Amino acid sequence: MLTTASLLSESSVDPDLVKKLGGLELTTVGELLRYAPRRYLRRGHLTESERPEPGEWITVIGRIQKAQMISMKRRYGQFLKVVVNDGRANYEASFFNARWIQKVLKPGTRVAMAGTVKLFRDQIQLSHPDWMVMPEDDGIDVVGNAAMIGEMYAEGADDHDAGDGKDGKGQRGSTASADDVINFSRDIIPMYPATKEVQTWEIWRAVRQVLGETAPAEDALTEGQRTERGLITSAEAIQHVHLPDSLDEIESARGRLKFDEALAVQAELARRRFSAVAESAQSCKHVPGGLEDQLLASLPFELTGAQRDVLLEIGEDLVDEHPMSRLLQGEVGSGKTLVSLLAMLRVVDNGHQCAILAPTEVLAAQHYRTVMTMLGDLARAGELGAADGATSVGLLTGSLGTAAKRKVLLDAVTGDAGIVIGTHALLEEHVEFFDLGMVVVDEQHRFGVEQRDILRGKGRGDTRPHFLVMTATPIPRTVAMITFGDLETSVMAELPRGRQPIKTTVVPMKNQKWIDRAWARANEEIDAGRQVYVVCTKIGDEQSNAKRAKSKKDSESEADDDTVSVLDLAEQLAAGPLAGRRIGILHGRLPADEKNDVMDAFTRGDIDVLVATTVIEVGVDVPNATMMAIVNAERFGVSQLHQLRGRVGRGQFAGLCLLMTTASDMGQSMERLRAVEASNDGFELARVDLAQRREGDILGSLQSGGKSSLNFLSLIDDVEVIADARDLAEQIVLDDPDLLAHQPLADLVQSILLPSRVEYLDKS
Repeated sequence: MLTTASLLSESSVDPDLVKKLGGLELTTVGELLRYAPRRYLRRGHLTESERPEPGEWITVIGRIQKAQMISMKRRYGQFLKVVVNDGRANYEASFFNARWIQKVLKPGTRVAMAGTVKLFRDQIQLSHPDWMVMPEDDGIDVVGNAAMIGEMYAEGADDHDAGDGKDGKGQRGSTASADDVINFSRDIIPMYPATKEVQTWEIWRAVRQVLGETAPAEDALTEGQRTERGLITSAEAIQHVHLPDSLDEIESARGRLKFDEALAVQAELARRRFSAVAESAQSCKHVPGGLEDQLLASLPFELTGAQRDVLLEIGEDLVDEHPMSRLLQGEVGSGKTLVSLLAMLRVVDNGHQCAILAPTEVLAAQHYRTVMTMLGDLARAGELGAADGATSVGLLTGSLGTAAKRKVLLDAVTGDAGIVIGTHALLEEHVEFFDLGMVVVDEQHRFGVEQRDILRGKGRGDTRPHFLVMTATPIPRTVAMITFGDLETSVMAELPRGRQPIKTTVVPMKNQKWIDRAWARANEEIDAGRQVYVVCTKIGDEQSNAKRAKSKKDSESEADDDTVSVLDLAEQLAAGPLAGRRIGILHGRLPADEKNDVMDAFTRGDIDVLVATTVIEVGVDVPNATMMAIVNAERFGVSQLHQLRGRVGRGQFAGLCLLMTTASDMGQSMERLRAVEASNDGFELARVDLAQRREGDILGSLQSGGKSSLNFLSLIDDVEVIADARDLAEQIVLDDPDLLAHQPLADLVQSILLPSRVEYLDKS
């Protein structure tokens, strides 16, 4: 018998299907059995579903209403247009080289079709979808029909080289097997998140095979723990979630499986918290008259109440002889950088060094400029005019020249540099510190645990550096409990006095008058002596779209989904609505020195309009920039849009953010944009973002690459479940840190966390 740890390749599942399931990162029995159906179909009941977005992969089960061959207008030949109705809506599907398919996909046939959504005149279309003929309700004639269809398809394959079950355009067609006939006749059918490579019916087929070959695992909860929470066993839950006989079975199964996920993650986080208690760190007390006090005395403003509160929390952590592990989250522009700098100066005052880890060279360079500006002569140790007790600040990035890099590395290893700011280059093995006492990680969600812990190992001797993790992306409480459950949390929602409001407006790009007005507003800002950001989704030097454009012509009704690039838009603006303006370009593939030159020029006011990708998303601070136009804004998430617009309104003038979009008025994308337009509250928008993204990859703090392992747990609805699991995990881990006496729970952790993460976590 198989176990949850067994590889799928050890099962009777077809090897080709095992390979395709690997594309979903389903490689073990446990991963497959905990792969959650997205929804369920009930015989005789219509299920409500959200209108799919363009580009989304969907599966439709319904009956063919119409099927007809249509002559192409632009070239010789015909294509088959099929209209499928699922009881709620009609879906159009197009097939090319469909001579034999038309004999199968006839009006009245019940089918499943899966493909990428396109919209044309508000009609949902699937071009070249995969398909499978479905059994009818009685299940009697279907076996004969399926056999006949299979023979017919094989006959067509002889002439069209489609023996692999594909038509001339590459879509796959298939028919129901005998096992499919039986199971698709069930009252409730699960529908799984699928892709172009593997369909929902293939996933369900593999699940059924594996269920019959796997021995039930010992339950991670005792009978008393299950009874207290009203939970069924894990074995029952897995059976019911994939082969339910009633809605009640689905509900009870999901309840147990979401608790399993919460418990597995919280058990691992609890192990980390308890192991950190045994580590030692340098105790850093306040040094009267030190660099910290000197910077505070030089500030031309008072700290906000939130900044003072957080500094007290950090100060208490730094005095402790155990390493601080704290998450500092705050609104865009709330002053996190200043707080982190004051904390680092306390560590420097105690004779230790600090490092700032940033995700991009642009952000690292911005941090360097900001720190040097804030510190002034406090950061010029060894230079003429330096303040008494001054330190020095170094910048280390991958593209730094050899001589400059050698100097920074030398200053770090000798202790001459009190603060070293860098990108992933800081993580390289040859980077050493004389006495690293504190690490600040900016935008932690862009780094994995493994990267964070590389810096943890660069402390002096057996000590660990204090850790401050910062993010300007507000995090709902449930997300923080999962992704940063091994960290204490500080929140800064208060903005500094004088911070200007930002007005946000959605601009429909399908209306030229709106576009003209948007660029007119940019001209007005520039005429007033201010500056403008324009943000695009792509650079524009990617591979030519010519082939893709040509293939689009083959389809009679496909909408153009191209987005505007930095290079193209900069050229259009310079020749059109912003002619005569000083336009700069910034993106991630520019050489580092050129990126720095562009940002320096924009900061000085030598550039009127900066056309950029999202490299300016965080950390960039130009007080004179008052307007931002985000082109194709529907391509960005809510939190990212909130981050981007936080680059304006940072000086004495109010900010303006235009969300330029091609999204339809009724789609989810427009709902997302309207939410950003209506609110400047980052924490509220974070909740909206969480709901819109369907919770995505929320295992940020456990991430070493890969997708989310949480299929059932909702970070919107399951606050109480997560809190309960956290309490139970702490009780267990307090008495049994290595889970030696709780092997079923240890197995649960390994079956729920992806193998890549388990391997790393086992090394921790």
